[in-house]
Amino acid sequence: MAHQCENCKFRANYDRKPNSLMGRFWRWHINFCPGWKRYFTSLNDEQKDEMRKKYQFTKYL
Repeated sequence: MAHQCENCKFRANYDRKPNSLMGRFWRWHINFCPGWKRYFTSLNDEQKDEMRKKYQFTKYL
């Protein structure tokens, strides 16, 4: 099943401009978003490590 997080416009905005208002909002939002949690925990360990580095994400270790 594809997760919406893969094609999220806010995530794409963060990838383009991480310091923009929408980019910062998205980064803050993933700390408690249930959709992101489902998406992130569905990834394999290698993909999780990539996401942790890319988004400075430390939850769900």
